[in-house]
Amino acid sequence: MHYTPAPRDPKADPIRINLLSDTQTRPTQAMREAMARAEVGDEQIGDDPTVNLLCERVASLLGKEAAVFMPSGTMCNVAATLAHCRPGDEILAHASAHIIAREGGAHAALGGFQITPLPGDDGQFAPGTFRAALHPRSRYQPPQTVVSVEQTANIGGGTIWKKAALDEVVEIAKANGLITHMDGARLLNACVATKISARDMAAGWDSAWIDFSKGLGAPIGGVIAGSRAFIDDVWRWKQRLGGSMRQAGICAAACVYALDHHVDRLADDHANARSLARGLSQINGIEVQEPETNLVFFRPDGAGVSGDKMVEALRKRGVLLAMMDGRIRACTHLDVSAAMIEETVALVREIVRGA
Repeated sequence: MHYTPAPRDPKADPIRINLLSDTQTRPTQAMREAMARAEVGDEQIGDDPTVNLLCERVASLLGKEAAVFMPSGTMCNVAATLAHCRPGDEILAHASAHIIAREGGAHAALGGFQITPLPGDDGQFAPGTFRAALHPRSRYQPPQTVVSVEQTANIGGGTIWKKAALDEVVEIAKANGLITHMDGARLLNACVATKISARDMAAGWDSAWIDFSKGLGAPIGGVIAGSRAFIDDVWRWKQRLGGSMRQAGICAAACVYALDHHVDRLADDHANARSLARGLSQINGIEVQEPETNLVFFRPDGAGVSGDKMVEALRKRGVLLAMMDGRIRACTHLDVSAAMIEETVALVREIVRGA
């Protein structure tokens, strides 16, 4: 799987429209001002009021007892599995899940865990598939300890797990003694699109987290929530993985600002994604997956242009996208306007005509 493009020279290869990922967002001026005004203290001893405020708000948002501020979403996933599992335990997740495809084998390297990939369309496994993968407790097989879902499913196309499916997975897991973990990197995208609250979406999940450095536009950070006992264990693993961030209120202030100002506007990103998909689908030979949130996957092969060549041609014209799992991925976000979407479609049409 190819994700990021080759290194580029910003002077020779200027990018005007960055559709590579929603991680490409930059803090707005108002967010920067909020960061500059932040009250700070030592996060290690619970003395940073802005970090404490952020954790309280996320715990409440997700309906959990407590939360902890982490540098990244990947660290949220890694610390969660380290807290939930023992070496030799088995985790079940979709075959394209971030914990399998995008975290450098951290769960095996650091925890000695086995992750079993479950098949399914659009980045999601069916509850029946999960049930079928369960086995009786036996000395011959690893203890099945955690089931993980990714909301939204990134490589699946930014698809949204239906609430009914989430609830059924929880029911099966609890009946069989498994812990439930939700990778909520784009959870709030799903909430805005479905109008289901984050608390309801995460109900029944023992641990869940949200990322602030994607569509919410903060420069850093994720917050993971769960029971107080679980968060105590996560803190121990945070210490082992590098420790606290000390006067982290400067970073937490960006996340608090994002909760106040950047959640509802995720709907704009979804509208831009639909507009991009609609425009691309009108070009002969372009195959487009209908977006549910802010991710648009498409193939230009039917138009006589390979995905790699399309990405390179767009890059030369100032538009940055990514190849992912044999498809082109475009990701709309805070720094992408409707006018940029129109220009991107026009450039794709130009490239296709040239081919």
